[in-house]
Amino acid sequence: RALTRHIRDRGAQEGCLSTRDEEPARLVEKAQASPGLIGRDLVAEVTSPGPYTWSEGEWVWGKGTARGAVEAAGGPAVPQMDLFGGASRPAGPFKVVAFDCGIKLNILRKLVGLGCDVVVVPAKATAAEVLAHQPDGVFLSNGPGDPEGVPYLIETVRALLGRKPIFGICLGHQILGLALGGKTFKLKFGHHGCNHPVKDLTTGKVEITTQNHGFAVDMDSFRDVRIGELAIRREDILQTHVNLNDGTCEGLLHRTLPVFAVQYHPEASPGPHDSHYLFKRFLALMERERRLSGRSPRIQFGDA
Repeated sequence: RALTRHIRDRGAQEGCLSTRDEEPARLVEKAQASPGLIGRDLVAEVTSPGPYTWSEGEWVWGKGTARGAVEAAGGPAVPQMDLFGGASRPAGPFKVVAFDCGIKLNILRKLVGLGCDVVVVPAKATAAEVLAHQPDGVFLSNGPGDPEGVPYLIETVRALLGRKPIFGICLGHQILGLALGGKTFKLKFGHHGCNHPVKDLTTGKVEITTQNHGFAVDMDSFRDVRIGELAIRREDILQTHVNLNDGTCEGLLHRTLPVFAVQYHPEASPGPHDSHYLFKRFLALMERERRLSGRSPRIQFGDA
């Protein structure tokens, strides 16, 4: 209880718990020697060694898992999304390249369940390697630690801005924020657990979300910047979701570039299902970009 009160007042801290060594001085020394999280590349420790395809869909009671048969065949329609200009009935399948920063498998299952062909690539994959797959969209996954510890991925995302639709979750949200010229900061109290209220500012609805992160995007840090040939204006970066507990940013998008992200986990399983619509927003965004590029859809959802 004393430790709980201490952390409540001072925030998350480095520490050392031991049932063997009971000498306080040695334990303090071990805690102080910890490398911590700031600036460390923990993604390199969990990313996949090479690219691979993923074809397993979501598990269905009494049916097991199936390749894209759940929502693609008869699930609810994609909600109209004026911000993205998405159709209410997107066409697929879409090819998605997903960066593995420690990706949760249910994210991949959700994408496949919605009719996507998914290729997973390591976090250090280059923009050229991603584009070689000719994807309809790019996904930035969750992952551990400080997003500023993976500058190579930030630069890759910058190279992809404006070229492909991008959707990010958790660490992917932070990476997108950094790629757009913003900054991140370490939370005094990390967000962990499955009961965090988040308001979708585009609809006014409140969602109960699952979260697991210690860093957040600072919306006040964005400035007008130039990234290659792109002029990124501060006024074009919008906060779409807010945490109702502490007011931190839980989602963002760009007005004109086909990119958006959320800080929490809409795919959580087990967990609340309030935010599953975000995957369908991604499909709507890919469909809009496909339509604008003049590429004809290969198959319609619900078609035989």
